[in-house]
Amino acid sequence: MSIAPARSATMSLPNVLTYGRIAAVPALVACLYFLKGDVARWSAFTLFVLAALTDWLDGYLARAWEQQSTLGAMLDPIADKLLVGAALLMLVHDNTINGISIWAAVIILSREILVSGLREFLAELNVKIRVSQLAKWKTTVQLAALAVLLAGPAAARYFPTAEVAGIALLWLAALLTLWTGYDYLKAGVRHAISH
Repeated sequence: MSIAPARSATMSLPNVLTYGRIAAVPALVACLYFLKGDVARWSAFTLFVLAALTDWLDGYLARAWEQQSTLGAMLDPIADKLLVGAALLMLVHDNTINGISIWAAVIILSREILVSGLREFLAELNVKIRVSQLAKWKTTVQLAALAVLLAGPAAARYFPTAEVAGIALLWLAALLTLWTGYDYLKAGVRHAISH
């Protein structure tokens, strides 16, 4: 009797949007790996922006339509981390992120892994940590930075400071990442000690 609701939750629009965000990851990599020049940049930018918008839209629709599901709650952060991780790796690969700015990428990736591990650990203790407003700002800045950097040299033809702005946003995201990552770590350690 529970098969129909489970099946409808699996194919609800919010979850389909999350699947789309996961599918965008190899497509994004393919754009930057196989295509060249401005076509590669604008294709990757468009794909990333559309995928990033589904991050907001799937959560909004799930709440508005009361279609929140365990599957969606599991896949949503995974989709986000795959998208951000793939974008960072490809931007380092093509030298858009280079030099000391690689540290900003390392900070962001490390925080994503840290938070995933903490969430898994705390889930076993039946502890939920709410996403703070600052963490939401961090995500917004991070996605904006990556979008600008993906457009990169193609955008610089129209906005000469685009790449500098993208790197500045990346560092801002890295600083917010350190701050919010520390908050998660502090909460995780507090719960670990108390159990």
